[in-house]
Amino acid sequence: MDKIAFFLPTRKGSERVKNKNTRPFAGIKGGLVENKIKQLLATKHIDEILFSSNDENCIAVAEKYQGDSRLKIIPRPNELCLSSTNLQDLICYVPTITDADHILWGHVTTPLAGSEEYDAGIDQYLSKLNEGYDSLVGVTELRNFLLNKEGKLVNNTTDIPWPRTQDLKPLYEINHTMFLAHREVYVKQKNRLGMKPLLYVMDEMHSKDIDWEDDFALAEMIYKQLYQ
Repeated sequence: MDKIAFFLPTRKGSERVKNKNTRPFAGIKGGLVENKIKQLLATKHIDEILFSSNDENCIAVAEKYQGDSRLKIIPRPNELCLSSTNLQDLICYVPTITDADHILWGHVTTPLAGSEEYDAGIDQYLSKLNEGYDSLVGVTELRNFLLNKEGKLVNNTTDIPWPRTQDLKPLYEINHTMFLAHREVYVKQKNRLGMKPLLYVMDEMHSKDIDWEDDFALAEMIYKQLYQ
């Protein structure tokens, strides 16, 4: 079985949600960082967890789980932790810290995507490699009336102005739960998605991403309802 590593980046200086990575979340003292590490340690298919951070508070939370050899805490160079850091530079950095055959990139800010979602995504990815797919991305399906800035529907392929929503052409939003690709995609294409990505469609609840204070509060409520 090929080795699969999970790249989990955090950094100092959350601008929209203060201390979002480590402040208590749904009764979890170590917050989003602790929640995500526990979820990853519960997976069946992830062989290595690369916790990459320049935040001492995040690292302190992660250190509580160093008893599991799968967790590697890797201090990240500050120049790769700035709000102005080019994502391309971070992508090129990732394969230098692991020898894994496949790299899964995810975030602590998707607290409702747990071990079952990650394992299911990996299973789907591995089962499709022989069909020419070289990567997988977590997405949420959008099947609603979507307009461009001119007010024109962008996803209506029918000949009537107001079709049923189920007849609209579906579009897919990247939800940041997972980007999974062979290391060659990182090394040769300098990308975390390949030329033929597989869309891993998820429901809105498990793909919830925390970007604003309202997101944090809503994710807490959903988490408590589902898991506590």
